[in-house]
Amino acid sequence: MKNVQIPYELFVSLLRYHLLEDDNCLNEIRHGLEQKLDSLVRHELYEKYKTAPTQEEREKARQEYLEKRGVSDSFRW
Repeated sequence: MKNVQIPYELFVSLLRYHLLEDDNCLNEIRHGLEQKLDSLVRHELYEKYKTAPTQEEREKARQEYLEKRGVSDSFRW
């Protein structure tokens, strides 16, 4: 099983929501978890790009990674 690290502020917001039943931090939690999920997806795409067995798979993974990062076509090689 892999471990995932989250920012301290997100952890505190999760504690407030679950232990203190504070619904005021739902937007912070949602935003923080979306950012973390995007980060995990980008990491997986980068890892796939670096470890793909064939050149075609590497290029496809590289394009997906750059697309997810928001790199415009003019900056790609």
